[in-house]
Parts: sequence; C-alpha cells; structure tokens
Amino acid sequence: MTSPTAQRKDDHLRLALAQHDAVRLRDTDHVRFVHHALAGGSSSSVSLGSPAFGWPVPLYVTGMTGGSERAAEVNRGLGIVSRETGLPVAVGSMGIVLREPATLPTFTVLREENPDGFVLANTNANVSGTEAAQLVSALAADALQVHINAPQEVAMPEGDRAFDHWAEAIAEIVDSVEVPVIVKEVGAGLSRGTVAMLRDLGVGGVDVAGRGGTDFGAIESARRPAGERGYLAGWGQSAVTCLIEAGDLPGVGAARGAAGGVALLASGGVRNALDVVTLLALGADAVGVAGTFLQVLVSDGVDALVALVQGWLEEIADLMALLGARTVADLRSTDLLLTGPVREVAELRGVDVAAFARRSRWSQV
Repeated sequence: MTSPTAQRKDDHLRLALAQHDAVRLRDTDHVRFVHHALAGGSSSSVSLGSPAFGWPVPLYVTGMTGGSERAAEVNRGLGIVSRETGLPVAVGSMGIVLREPATLPTFTVLREENPDGFVLANTNANVSGTEAAQLVSALAADALQVHINAPQEVAMPEGDRAFDHWAEAIAEIVDSVEVPVIVKEVGAGLSRGTVAMLRDLGVGGVDVAGRGGTDFGAIESARRPAGERGYLAGWGQSAVTCLIEAGDLPGVGAARGAAGGVALLASGGVRNALDVVTLLALGADAVGVAGTFLQVLVSDGVDALVALVQGWLEEIADLMALLGARTVADLRSTDLLLTGPVREVAELRGVDVAAFARRSRWSQV
C-alpha cells in the first residue's frame, strides 16, 4: 500500500509535468547580450569547467524526486544520464527515508547507475545534523542539498507551519556533515539578505532557485480539495533578479576567485542553452535544471535526454565563443541589457542596471 508521503511525491511528479511550458516568458527573456561583432573567440578554446566544486560542466540536474516506484524509475534514468554526460545530479528530498527506510533504494538507484559521478543528497531543514549525515552516508553523496521552502509548506495541506528554527538547523547540518552543504529554495528565490546569512552560516553553496520553473505553490494548491491558497502560485523572485542583487556579495560566487567563497548556483525555469549562459553571465557558477529534463526523460526516454544534454553543452560552448568568453568566469564581463520587469525589480532593489550594460572592454572606449 502506498504511504501518504509516497503518494504526495507521485502527485508532485504528475503536477510538475502538467506545468511544463517551454513557451511561457521567463525573466531570462528580459536580459539581452550586447553584441560586439569582433569580440568572438573559438569554441575549441572554451573551457566548460565550473568554478563550483570542480564540476566539469556549468550545468547540473537539481533535485526532483524519490520515495516511490515511479520516482525510482526517474532516478534510475537521471543516474544514467549523469553518468553518460558528466553532469552532477541531485536526488529529491530524502526525508521519507528517515520515516520509511524501505524507500531508500528509490534514491540509491541513482548512485548505483552513476557510481563515480558527483551526486547530491537532499533534505529539508527540519532534520538534525546526525540525520543529515545519515542521509549523506546512505547515498555516498558528494554534497548535500538542503531545501528551504516556506511558501510551499504554507500552501501544502500537511505542510509545516514553523520556520523560525531553520537558520539554526542549517548551521547544525553544516557542522555535522563532511561534504559541502548547498542550500536552495524550491522556486521562490533567495534574497540578497538570505544569501548573506547563509554565507555567514558556513554553507558551501547556495542555489537561488527562483520563480519561473516548477511552481510548488500552484502544485500544493492543486492538491487541496477546492484549490485553496492558489494565491501562492508565482510567489517570490526569479533566479535572474536574485542573481542581479546578490552577485556582488563579498565571499559569494566561486567564479570571483574568493578564497573559501560560497558557490552561487541558479535554477528555475531553464529552457535552453541560452538561458544557461544568461544565468552564468549574471553571476551563477553553475545552473540547475529540473522540469525541462524531467519532461524529456518521461516523454522520450533516457537516450533522448542524453542527446539533449550533449547538445546543450555544445551550444553553451558555441555561445561562449560568440561572446568571447573562454571560461565561465569570463561571462561576468559581458555586457547585458536588463529590460522590462527585470529592470523594474532591479531598480526597486537599488541595483545600478546601467552598470550591467558596460562591463566589457568593448564598452570602455
């Protein structure tokens, strides 16, 4: 018999797939590169290595699922894809393993398919440091994602209603595990102040995980009998605006070369290679993808997703060559035009948007 938690995870998969819409506008559509016709380089000279954790590519599969038979098949597929492409990959929330140990194989199947790759365990901020270490060990994980998701919990019928202990819990987890801790939102973004606090708590990375991708406010509302609390759909900030306001924080962003710097990751509504390069140019050290990859995996299978990822990596290198960026760090010196609602939010948050348009040497003449 399926447990309520396992059923909820299957509901999340079903509703997330139903949300997928590659056509809908995202905030990345309001960020444009200034074209400098003689700035280009060569794709063969581009290095795709990410400053984050020594990853071979600036792209990773962020946490999605686990805890049910259907979720196990998704994780099996993601393990194969990550093995074949070199992408780091995260499992979904493993909290269910602490309550229902029999569900552990639905997560470890990913590690079994990718024994030598970079795999991230995943938990919420309600576990103890000892429990977090147990989950890392069970997956032989290279890092731990800790997701914080207050808007989702408020929308969720059976969700938590107390969040005031999360900072203290994250600090305990950081002290208790022997791998980097990466704190991420699940679609509502991390503000500048939140990123600064997480930096001070000693985390190894943050994923701003903004609005525009899978909308858990909408998902949890859809799980309610009459769709109550639907007003929480679309809550929060996009990854674009989060990066714009947090990208210059001291000690944040491995691409800035800061000793012991906190890796700055971004995810939320990534549809294609241009979205990836845009987020990298805004300051991300690597970009996470969930919904787009999940849709291809479920609809077309493992081989199709492997081909898609390989195609994206080729496109990222070509776009970097077009922009004259040999490394991910170089993308932070490209000129960007912030327009429409992105510009409005940035200005309201006190950001000098004009400075983004004159970052390269081509604009200093």
